[in-house]
Amino acid sequence: MKDADLLKLFEDTSALLNGHFELRSGLHSDRFFQCALLLQYPRIAGQVCEALVEKMKTVLGKLEVDTVIAPALGGISVGHEAARSLGVRFIFAEKNEAKALTMRRFKIEKGERFLVAEDVITRGGRVQETIDIVLQNGGIVEAVGVLVDRSGGKAKFDFPTVSLLRIEPVTWEPSECPLCRQGLPLVHPGS
Repeated sequence: MKDADLLKLFEDTSALLNGHFELRSGLHSDRFFQCALLLQYPRIAGQVCEALVEKMKTVLGKLEVDTVIAPALGGISVGHEAARSLGVRFIFAEKNEAKALTMRRFKIEKGERFLVAEDVITRGGRVQETIDIVLQNGGIVEAVGVLVDRSGGKAKFDFPTVSLLRIEPVTWEPSECPLCRQGLPLVHPGS
């Protein structure tokens, strides 16, 4: 799937928003990828996640995993569809009372090989938390796959990382945000 095709799908499903947004990372931006609006359509979700898996196989040469894991909430659809495409188990990490990711429903077996899947990364905090959970429980991270890397490749992990779309929309620290200085209302769209 070409970048232009994926961007068109985001636009056609109203999943690429323009305005003044506060990202989960705390940064501000004039564009926001609300992947849930794209992923609400199962055929499109299947299509883009299949394209991500195929790209991963091409880039990495192979993709041999036992399980796909994703951080809740944004990565759940991506992880589920990637696991379906690969024919493997899918699990997710979810927030605890302190808003940190944890394993609540599932078990990780020692030596189990994982693909970590996510919808969008800016700084990669939730992906790193998920990687840490896998490693702390004796699992092996084989790769990371994301639909949209909005860091422009700046978010780095110690494992091969493949994104279906790499883009770097403009972001600002809140203290430097020109949209704040213009008095534009700030939207908190969620993850």
